[in-house]
Amino acid sequence: MNIEQIRTYCLSKKGTTEDFPFDEDTLVFKVLGKMFALASLKWWERGEAAINLKADPEYSETLRAEYNSIRPGYHMSKKHWNTLYIYEGELEPKLIKELIDHSYEMVVKGMTKKMRKQLNITAD
Repeated sequence: MNIEQIRTYCLSKKGTTEDFPFDEDTLVFKVLGKMFALASLKWWERGEAAINLKADPEYSETLRAEYNSIRPGYHMSKKHWNTLYIYEGELEPKLIKELIDHSYEMVVKGMTKKMRKQLNITAD
């Protein structure tokens, strides 16, 4: 996947916006103001495509054991975030989308009932 495909996929999710809250390089996707994905555009320009995604800690460990291209989150909480090194070619688009979905769902799950109602999403 390229950055435009990832951008389009992230923005297709309910309540999602994009922003550059840290600097002009770090593209951040948020659902109702809560981050669920980050990408350094400089890395993409250098051919080092990567994206940071939130993940359940136990699931993170499983993913990291199974895929060399999924590592603890770069400049993020190593427990709750993973960096997917897409440029390494190991990760299929379907898996990347599933992990974006998981990150989005993790963030929504942590929201208040009122926030989930804004998205027309009820608690599990």
